Amino acid sequence: MRKIALDIVALSHSVTQSNNYAVVLGERDGARRLPIVIGGFEAQAIAVAIEGMLPNRPLSHDLFKNTLDVFNIDLKEVIINNLLEGIFYARLICLKDGEIIEIDSRTSDALALAVRFGCPIHTYEFILDAAGVELQESDDDDDDDNLGDSNFGEVEDGTEETKLTEMSVEELRSTLDEVLAAEDYESAARIRDEINKRK
Repeated sequence: MRKIALDIVALSHSVTQSNNYAVVLGERDGARRLPIVIGGFEAQAIAVAIEGMLPNRPLSHDLFKNTLDVFNIDLKEVIINNLLEGIFYARLICLKDGEIIEIDSRTSDALALAVRFGCPIHTYEFILDAAGVELQESDDDDDDDNLGDSNFGEVEDGTEETKLTEMSVEELRSTLDEVLAAEDYESAARIRDEINKRK
């Protein structure tokens, strides 16, 4: 079967399942999008890697990558290889001493590792036919190219939400330190983006 290259184009709250997120994969040479519902922890793991953040201690996916690195196992590719009853399945295609090893994986974990290894993500036509959505030509490309912009802008501060745009740079830096200490990397990404806008 012909493999189709995908890129992560968006990460947002799921509109269908509360307390979950959706990672949206875009067909590299086409207009189709593949939305996949994932848990909050996995969404955070993907966001941390995409944003290039360095947590104080390794997250589970960082630990797994470090372990593979120590044993000279390279993640060459992630393939979303099946869709059964609404559940996506994935395989990690690894290389060890010239030998290809395939490892079964949850799709969300596979994507978190793909971002860390910088390896390609692929799927098959039948999966895009079954679960993909095609962008209309009138859609604004900014919705897909700005990863998670629609989610950023406000952060929980005690008992009320404070708009980041109303905070000073010093307040933003102080809040950033607090959320990093609490390992709230999603809020940290929002704050960091706001600080970068002020530069």
